[in-house]
Amino acid sequence: MTCATCGSPTAADGGFCSRCGTRQPMPSGISAAYSLPYLPRVQKHLQTLSILWAIFAAYRVVSVFLGMAFANAVLGRRFFRWSGSGAELPFLHALIPFIFATTLVMAGAAALVAWGLMQRKRWARTLAIVFGVLALLKFPLGTALGVYTLWVLAPAASGLEYDSIAED
Repeated sequence: MTCATCGSPTAADGGFCSRCGTRQPMPSGISAAYSLPYLPRVQKHLQTLSILWAIFAAYRVVSVFLGMAFANAVLGRRFFRWSGSGAELPFLHALIPFIFATTLVMAGAAALVAWGLMQRKRWARTLAIVFGVLALLKFPLGTALGVYTLWVLAPAASGLEYDSIAED
């Protein structure tokens, strides 16, 4: 038996194509009542994935503000004093705005991914894969979210399934 969608050989048991994931027809003589219902993988995990991206965005915003408060408490007024002799950790004064801006941009991107996946926008899958790869570097929560994102959205069969449910 061959798959009607991609043409690859399949088993004649009425299951799914191993290449594209399309449901194969049941062989004659077997009742459809005994077949398992097909639960699309992307559709099943999409809402959970979008909620996790929203939580990750909030986590990034909260972490930058807590980090700034902690640094201010530990280093005192020297941390946020932009003018002075320059002897008090000058590299931090240049690094603080960069860290703050980068973290807020990444939080905004995570929020955009969450909204795009929730609304099932066509561009959201690509954006989620890109930021899922970047999130792998943010151990441990970002790594877990990145792995889960790539597991749900990266395979080619997931791309076909996402395109079939995407709105735009």
